[in-house]
Amino acid sequence: MTETQTLRPVPFPFALTILGAGSATPSLRLHQTAQLLSIGNDYVLIDCGEGTQLRLIEQRIRPGRLRYIFISHLHGDHYFGLAPLLSSLNLAGRTEDLFLFGPRGLDEVLTTIFRVSDSRLGYRLHFQVVDPSEPALLLDHPQMTVQSIPLQHRIDCTGYLFREKPHKPHLLRDKLPDDVPVAYLKQLKNGENILDADGKLLYAASEYTESAPAPRSYAFCSDTRYVEELIPQLHGVDLLYHEATFMEDNAQRAAEVYHSTAKQAAMIAAKAEVGRLLIGHFSSRYKQFDLFLDEARAVFPETYLAIEGETTHV
Repeated sequence: MTETQTLRPVPFPFALTILGAGSATPSLRLHQTAQLLSIGNDYVLIDCGEGTQLRLIEQRIRPGRLRYIFISHLHGDHYFGLAPLLSSLNLAGRTEDLFLFGPRGLDEVLTTIFRVSDSRLGYRLHFQVVDPSEPALLLDHPQMTVQSIPLQHRIDCTGYLFREKPHKPHLLRDKLPDDVPVAYLKQLKNGENILDADGKLLYAASEYTESAPAPRSYAFCSDTRYVEELIPQLHGVDLLYHEATFMEDNAQRAAEVYHSTAKQAAMIAAKAEVGRLLIGHFSSRYKQFDLFLDEARAVFPETYLAIEGETTHV
């Protein structure tokens, strides 16, 4: 790739903001799991721990722009903020459809809450049950696809893989004559050569276009023990979030409660040959997290802490 191509802006934003990086036990230092992925003009919420809507407000993120919500599992620190958020969207006058993906039973929980509180949503909430046993294509969006990632936790738990769709080549308009028909421009942008009626080459797509940036990808692996079966599905992703609830000094405890250590998260990242690793879901028993980073970087140097309020561009 040339220097010019490297500096050329990517077609649209693809960025992750960490809203909560703590684990189940409440802490004054960390909030419970929630992440916001912005893809083009769409906001995607991944998990929704207690207080998520307040975190969105603190980060000056308009909750009304949410279009998709993905919930990994039904442990409270990953979804107890969902019903209040849905209610607030209703109070704000939302009318646009909202799409929710999550485990079986989430619909029962929400239905019960809204029934006993006599709450009615003024917008359509589309719920799709996610099968925790097999990878599946959940969403085929004009700009991305979303696949499920089966995880291994104490209850059914699912991660999510967000892949940007390939971009069309960049048209080098300054190299083309001014009188080129618009139809030709569309064909070139699709990577098609332009031929005359006799099959003679008029314009070669390779000469008048340059390759678009490679599609980007983000994988979210929530609560899970160390599972090497994840590696093929995660292979080569640009950014991986993998829980690291404990350090190796509590590896036995991690195994007992189906969580991972920072070292284990790094091992997954190294074996999957990902671009960068974010670790989070830190146990409240730890007061500092630099040692998490040291432990993981000894195995996978491109490891970073999931720091609340920070945005990472994929």
